[in-house]
Amino acid sequence: MAPATSPDPHAGFAPLIAGTPLDEARYAVVLVHGRGGTAQGMLPIARAAHATDAALVALVAAGQSWYPERFLSPRAANEPWLGSALASVGSAVDRVRAAGIPTGQIVLAGFSQGACLVLEYAAVAAAAHVRFGGVVAFAGALIGDPAVPRHDHGSLAGTPVVLACGDADVHIPEEIVRSSASVFRSLHAVVDLRIYPGVGHDIVADQIQALADLAATLRGAQSEAHLPP
Repeated sequence: MAPATSPDPHAGFAPLIAGTPLDEARYAVVLVHGRGGTAQGMLPIARAAHATDAALVALVAAGQSWYPERFLSPRAANEPWLGSALASVGSAVDRVRAAGIPTGQIVLAGFSQGACLVLEYAAVAAAAHVRFGGVVAFAGALIGDPAVPRHDHGSLAGTPVVLACGDADVHIPEEIVRSSASVFRSLHAVVDLRIYPGVGHDIVADQIQALADLAATLRGAQSEAHLPP
């Protein structure tokens, strides 16, 4: 990735909107691609999880990468890209909420770099005591040098958080996934930690099912809300 010429290098890249229109959908899935990936490439994940009745908001990174260094690098080494990337997630959430979909009906889902971003965004958002419909991290963990203590605080108020990663993933160390799970437990999330033996940096069917289960829960909650008294 070339040196940033802007303090907000991802600004101006409009997300891809698919699935059900925002003004018609009852829930939304914000999708964040990984390094070298595309917004379009995240849509089959949502389709496989039978979530096309949701508004699908797939984010777009400048140069197909959210930040230049590893997610375990000191945060300063990934700026200003990292701050801009987190702002992109926040802008997507704000856009969904402005369409009338509450935070509790929004799922954040990402792969690789995107998984790291949705986790980091959720951990920061806990300071505002919010509850999301869910967070699904396909092969990712919290961002930053693991030798530097984190100072997360607040509450995710029972947000379901799925951390799903293979134990043979050469990019995402298992111990960092497990420590990330501990952080989210401390933030009052309901953590679903899934470590897959022999799986590398990939998405497997069980991960797709985790997203499908969250979508079904939100779909069911909305159906019950519209039942006659």
